[in-house]
Amino acid sequence: MLRRLLSAFSRPALATESPRPAGSVPPGARVYAVGDIHGRLDLLDELLLRMEADNAERGAADTTVIFLGDLIDRGPDSAQVVQRLMELGTGSDRIRFLLGNHEEVFLKSMAGDLKALPFFLRIGGKPTVLSYGITAAEYGASDYAELLELLRARVPQAHLDFLAGFEDLIVIGDYAFVHAGVRPGVPLAEQSPAALRWIRDEFLSHEAPFEKIVVHGHTIADEVEERIGRIGIDTGAYASGRLTAMGFEGAERWILQTNGAVARL
Repeated sequence: MLRRLLSAFSRPALATESPRPAGSVPPGARVYAVGDIHGRLDLLDELLLRMEADNAERGAADTTVIFLGDLIDRGPDSAQVVQRLMELGTGSDRIRFLLGNHEEVFLKSMAGDLKALPFFLRIGGKPTVLSYGITAAEYGASDYAELLELLRARVPQAHLDFLAGFEDLIVIGDYAFVHAGVRPGVPLAEQSPAALRWIRDEFLSHEAPFEKIVVHGHTIADEVEERIGRIGIDTGAYASGRLTAMGFEGAERWILQTNGAVARL
């Protein structure tokens, strides 16, 4: 009964009206791409159930799940999201992860870059700090060096190793999966990690096809954005309560979203 109900709630939603890029994945393959989670464990667990039900309903396939990065920051449960996905991905080459700009800054901070740590906190890192068991009182009483020592004592090395192993770019069929986007005019094989994790305006304003159809997160929109060369699936889950996944099979695409509660910011 639960699977039937989840499947009923997971019918494809309509994407924003725009030129629809045509693409496909190889025969027999099915791919799910998941947008920016940003510390919302409740939404992640809800979406995982919906994807599981949707995948079962569609029948046998060689299924890959790609998380587009920004697992952490802003939402309340970053440590728990990392733990859940680390457990989910252990021993599987069909669950893949892209490194988001938020993971990049977190890893730099944890490596001792005291210039990175203030930036990490400015872009939503405080909830991540608290999710690792550092109290608000400890946070308030610490300077950057002291906070780094607290973090190093509380963040499991396994979490850091897990995040450090994330990929920058995944190509399947006619699609290139990245966190932020690609630099126009540069071949995929020559894209820099900085562009793949941080680019915004130059990529978003590009109105011609890329080498592949680029599926990305990083930039929030109210609904899934399908443009001539890109598909954006970051629907601001940490604040909106809508975590989005897009499924791909053959030439078909569909959308799964949570109906979770809006965060109180």
